[in-house]
Amino acid sequence: MVFTSLNFLIFFPIVTVLYFITPKKYRWITLLVSSYFFYINVKPVYVLLVSSITLSTYFFARLIDNTNIESKKKSYMVVNIVLILVPLFFFKYFSVINNGILTLLETHNLRWPLPEIKFILPIGISFYTFMAIGYTIDVYNEEIKSEKNIGILALFVSFFPVILSGPIERAKNMLPQFNAPRNFDYSMVVQGIKLMLWGYFMKLVLADRVGIYIDAVFNNIEQHSGITLLLATLLNPIRVYGDLGGYSLIAIGCANIMGINVIPNFNRPFFAISMSEFWRRWHMSLITWLTDYIYTPLSFSLRKLRIWGIVIALMLTFFISGVWHGAALTFVIWGIFQGVLLSIEALINYYKKIFGIKNNLNLKWWFILIGCVCTYLLFAFSLLIGGALDSISQAFYAFKKIFTDTPHLPYKDGVTMLYSFIAFCILFMKDFRDEFYPTGFHLFENKRLVIRWLSYYILIFIILFFGVFSGEQFIYYRF
Repeated sequence: MVFTSLNFLIFFPIVTVLYFITPKKYRWITLLVSSYFFYINVKPVYVLLVSSITLSTYFFARLIDNTNIESKKKSYMVVNIVLILVPLFFFKYFSVINNGILTLLETHNLRWPLPEIKFILPIGISFYTFMAIGYTIDVYNEEIKSEKNIGILALFVSFFPVILSGPIERAKNMLPQFNAPRNFDYSMVVQGIKLMLWGYFMKLVLADRVGIYIDAVFNNIEQHSGITLLLATLLNPIRVYGDLGGYSLIAIGCANIMGINVIPNFNRPFFAISMSEFWRRWHMSLITWLTDYIYTPLSFSLRKLRIWGIVIALMLTFFISGVWHGAALTFVIWGIFQGVLLSIEALINYYKKIFGIKNNLNLKWWFILIGCVCTYLLFAFSLLIGGALDSISQAFYAFKKIFTDTPHLPYKDGVTMLYSFIAFCILFMKDFRDEFYPTGFHLFENKRLVIRWLSYYILIFIILFFGVFSGEQFIYYRF
């Protein structure tokens, strides 16, 4: 059941009504049943994975909480993390490793006992796996108490707005809200509807529309010139932002309508003037998870190495980020590339800061513009390796064409490009306003009723008129 499907547009209002007419004490049951029903509609067998991870996490978290022996607590934590990761590694990496060994041995005329195997990755497994691991570590670190009600924990792992593509939530934020649901809050309902509307705009009008051009180019790079490949490369971050950012806003909006606060996932990332700032604004729930549970412990354990300890921690963290994104060499190289960029920034950060203060650069518009453009270009070209194309050879072929091919524009879908441009301009103006003039030019929040409602109707019209309703899946479903 996709957020953009008719089924979801019927499902969600029904769930919301049932949620609020259910007595407060039992609302978590309504949400749990709804969440499992939602996930069953993706593929019923996947529920077994969610259930088994929930049971394992509940059991070992209770064991951790009920012992004072440090060695036992650590053993319980490690065992549970291993059990949680086994399904992820099996479905995401086993077939890649097996098929790689098979191919390698066949080139030397050797036999491998297993045939070529392909598994369908259970949707959302990368997200709820990280949530379960984070909960286990938080209980071990005594940041939270283990949840006694297994149903509440099951709801945390399977909560339907976030299970498929995040945000990657934290138990310390969600469990108290599930245990003590709030009354109907009109302001939160309005805020949730606004977020959902903007999320649908980002997905249907921006991401899916510009995706028509990008797919036409990247699915047949041999038939396209360097300039069309360059344009597709430059548009690709906008597509991913619209897709995952749109999903996140719809998810957060759904939760808000039911009085539940979900952490934000994006903060106008294309106004970042460095890669380190970019990663504080992009897919924030993933980056904060990696920071808290991988980077911080690593950098602390390597503190004797000083700046080089930070570099090693950054490289390992983004290597893991690349592996998390996909079981392919392209994602590994992408993660290493991001780690290298951030390591370089860490090494020169002191001198860069002194130089910036001395010349008052942070207040100069041209310096901010150059920083934004350079950061955007680095991220855009990195995506050629990290997900846009299927292989390293394709990525190098695209790079070669971009920098050596003669200008030629064979793709001529003017309507697609015009609608994409309009959508991008609307998004850019909103993000620009939010970044630099947050107290001015209000539309959705305007005090004048006419302007506020006119803004709603115009946005709905734009979604219905310019949106692509072809049932496109969200990009991060495959992660």
